[in-house]
Amino acid sequence: MGDPKGGVGCREEVGGSHLLVLNHQVIDMTIIIALVALGSLTLVLALLIIFANKKLYVYEDPRIDTVEDLLPHANCGACGYPGCRPFAEALVSGEALPGKCTVSTDEGRQRIADYLGVALGAEEKIVARLACAGGTNVALNRAKYQGIQTCQAASLVSGGGKGCFWGCLGHGDCEVVCDFDAISMNPFSLPVVDIDKCTACGDCVEVCPKDLFSLHPVSHRLWVSCKNLEAGDEILEECQVACTACGKCAMDAPGDLISMVHNLPVVNYSENHNTQVPIQRCPTGAIVWLDDEMGVVKGKEAKKIIRKGDRGMGFS
Repeated sequence: MGDPKGGVGCREEVGGSHLLVLNHQVIDMTIIIALVALGSLTLVLALLIIFANKKLYVYEDPRIDTVEDLLPHANCGACGYPGCRPFAEALVSGEALPGKCTVSTDEGRQRIADYLGVALGAEEKIVARLACAGGTNVALNRAKYQGIQTCQAASLVSGGGKGCFWGCLGHGDCEVVCDFDAISMNPFSLPVVDIDKCTACGDCVEVCPKDLFSLHPVSHRLWVSCKNLEAGDEILEECQVACTACGKCAMDAPGDLISMVHNLPVVNYSENHNTQVPIQRCPTGAIVWLDDEMGVVKGKEAKKIIRKGDRGMGFS
C-alpha cells in the first residue's frame, strides 16, 4: 500500500506543479492579448493617419521653396508681408511681383522674375525718416542723465533731460536695433539713415521712445525735421533749429499741401509735393528739402548753423 504520507506528499507536489504551469499560461496569454491589442490599436491609428493625410492634404507649390531661397532672408517686412516665406508664397501665387522686395539686389529680383516668368515690377523704395535735427551743437540739455545709456531708459527719467521735450536723446537705440547697419550716430549724437542700406523694417520706428522715426517713400523730399509742439520763439532757447509754428511754410505752400496741426506743419503727400517753395522762408530750417546729391537743403532765410561743438547744459 505504501506510505500514506508519502503518497499525499507526491500528490501535493504534482498539484503545485500543475498550478504553476497554469499561472505561466495565464501570464503568457495576458502578454499575448496586450501585444495584440497594442498592435491592433497601432494599426488602426496608422490607418487613420494615412486616411487623414490623404483627405486633409493641402498642395504646396514646390516653386515656393525655390523662390524663398532666392530671397535675401531678411524677414524685414518691407515688402508688406510678415517674412520672406509668405512673400515667396505671394510671388508664386501671382499676388505680388519681385520688385516689391526692396532689400534684394537688382540681379536677385531679376532672377526671381525670370524663374517665375513674370514681370519684374517696380516698387518705390521706402526708408526711415527722422523728424529731428536737434543735435548737441544746436540743442541744450537741461539735466545730465546718469544711468543705462539707452533712449528708452533715459526717457523714463523726466523725459531724458533734453531742453526740447520732443527731441532726440542721442543714445543710439535706433543704431543698435538696426540689423542692416543703416543707421549711424553723427558727431552731434543724432542718427543718420543710409537710404541705400535701409530696408524699412521699422525697428527704429518701434524702439524710439520719442516717436521720431517714420517710414516714407524716397520721393517724400519735402520734410519737417522737427516734432516740437510749442509755439513761439521761446523754444529757440532750447533748440536753434526747432519749429516755432510761424506758419510761413503753410502760407507759401501751393493749395492744401501744408497745414498747421498742433503748432506743427504737416505735409499732405497726396498733393503735388515736388516743390521747394515752402522751405524758403522758414527762419530755422525746420522744414527742409532732401536731395540725393546735396543732402539736406534749407531755405534762403534759414539761420546758418556755425557751431561745431556741443551747446552743453543751459548755455546758449
